[in-house]
Amino acid sequence: MKIDFANLQRAYEAHQQEFDHALQKVLSSAQYIMGPEVQELESQLSAYTGAKHALSCSSGTDALLLALMALDVGPGDEVITTPFSFISTAETIALLGAKPVFADIDEASYNIDARLIESKINNKTKAIISVSLFGQVSNMDAINALGEKYGLTIIEDAAQSFGATYKGKKSCNLSTLACTSFFPSKPLGCFGDGGAVFTNDNRLAEKTSHLRLHGQTQRYNHKHIGIGARLDTLQASVLLVKLKRYEQDIKSRQEVAGRYHKWLQSHLDTPGINKENTSVWAQYSICLPNRSEIQKKLKEKGIPTAVHYPKPMHLQECFAYLGYTEGDFPVSERVSKEIFSLPMNAYITPEEQEYVCDELKKLL
Repeated sequence: MKIDFANLQRAYEAHQQEFDHALQKVLSSAQYIMGPEVQELESQLSAYTGAKHALSCSSGTDALLLALMALDVGPGDEVITTPFSFISTAETIALLGAKPVFADIDEASYNIDARLIESKINNKTKAIISVSLFGQVSNMDAINALGEKYGLTIIEDAAQSFGATYKGKKSCNLSTLACTSFFPSKPLGCFGDGGAVFTNDNRLAEKTSHLRLHGQTQRYNHKHIGIGARLDTLQASVLLVKLKRYEQDIKSRQEVAGRYHKWLQSHLDTPGINKENTSVWAQYSICLPNRSEIQKKLKEKGIPTAVHYPKPMHLQECFAYLGYTEGDFPVSERVSKEIFSLPMNAYITPEEQEYVCDELKKLL
């Protein structure tokens, strides 16, 4: 048996006629930039999350960049975040000339450990970016409380958690700003790059809408230095099709995770979900000390795996100037050496999962 890690082809084929019709409609209209589908998508994203404003953009990375730009983050500022995430989280901070400051992760959820943030705060700190990793939201009450105490803006990097909940409230509506990604393999993915910024703040929403259009308030009138970060109408049309059945996709992902739990929990530590959370299971990740050996043998059986993430950001060459060394964030460093993800998507079958689990258990 050969397993597909993300099953993007199967996801397309499941609703091929509807996707093709939506794309053809855009092609026929030739409104490729900021067409009516973009506005409709933003309205539906806002309604889905409960956030007052949803501003689509060209990628999850650009969403983070826009959020930081809206806050005027720049040289001399510091932004606290996790060292265990995709590089976009810290990269966007550095791109604006600010300093990424890291706090280690909680070893159960792999999210930033809220208890370790306060000691990193100083008079240069401007914001905290909490990453909702692998589909589960961080301890947002504790993080928001720090924001209120010190006058800091909280940004949720929800690139992997769109549709997840925290205490009954949707991810992307838990902080002053939130950002998500519609990269194809994300739980809600388009057919290319895409993202969105969410906020309930009218001023930040207006500024973000200008920033994604080169800082333009009217045609050829530029109030801010911005970037070109619009979402293509074609991608918006794809997301509108997917959003209609997204709750079913989430349910399917949760069922997939449930089967993994059932079949693996007696053999290894399965991922935990905090009782106040629901997860959209962007990844199903486990930790084993002999990761490379396990991955190699699973690959020989037609089972793909992926490592998210093999090197924490504080040890990346591009961040050497920050002065961090090995041992500074021991939980992130240990997890990065042991973690890997099993095939996880809404379209993997129970039979395929059983094969994955049977082959994995033979190696334990």
